[in-house]
Amino acid sequence: MNILVIDAQGGGIGRQLITAIRQTVKDAVITAVGTNATAAAAMLKAGADHAATGENAVIVGCRRADIIVGPVGIVIADSLFGEITPNMAVAIAQSSAKRILIPFNQCDNRIVGVTDFSTGKLIACAVAEIVNHCG
Repeated sequence: MNILVIDAQGGGIGRQLITAIRQTVKDAVITAVGTNATAAAAMLKAGADHAATGENAVIVGCRRADIIVGPVGIVIADSLFGEITPNMAVAIAQSSAKRILIPFNQCDNRIVGVTDFSTGKLIACAVAEIVNHCG
């Protein structure tokens, strides 16, 4: 199972995701793509098998992934304080991979009808969905 974790800014969500995935899905190959070097480094340190940075890394990673996971902003152009380019959002949205998006109400995007869970609870829900998908 090839899991692509995408994050921006400091990579904190991606770091937490990778740590939780590593503990639960032992045989997963995890690729971390940060929109910047700080995010990529944080996710690599958390245990990703591979890490890369930038728009092209997102585009290539989306072609190879079975599952893409990250904050919901990764599918919204110009979100996460402008770190998600339109090309990144399109590549993620058009990928044949299953997308598991964590609903953070940030960066001028509000998801109505979603309870404001703690980050830990949202990470746990995302990992449970990955496990469910892996069978």
